[in-house]
Amino acid sequence: MKKIAIIISFVIVSGFTFISLFPENSLDDITKNIANAIRKGNATELAVYFNSSIDLTVPGKEGSFSKAQAEQIVKDFFTKNTPKSFEIKHQGTSADGSNYAIGSLVTNKGNFRTYFLTKSISNKNYIQQLQFDNDK
Repeated sequence: MKKIAIIISFVIVSGFTFISLFPENSLDDITKNIANAIRKGNATELAVYFNSSIDLTVPGKEGSFSKAQAEQIVKDFFTKNTPKSFEIKHQGTSADGSNYAIGSLVTNKGNFRTYFLTKSISNKNYIQQLQFDNDK
């Protein structure tokens, strides 16, 4: 009976160790998912990663918006500026532990320097800040 308890304990600990190696919401996955949503011009898919409020900048509009408001603004931006491609040029971690990525969005109406900042809240990463600036 004692051997069975030891084996069960080993299996449980091993399982948790294995699971922790592949977190559900890993930073690399989140960054790739955000980049894919931008590349496709899919505001709904992108908004899945928005925090409850987000600092958003698009040409002609800047401020702090609710998740629903930000989704609508980004949807309108993508409607007016249909994405052709998106590539992350640089990414890293800020001093406060937040993560950022800077990329280049090519659309039918021009190019945009794109920046997003994610923060971990309750072990999940959410977009806190998103910017689409005209690339001159």
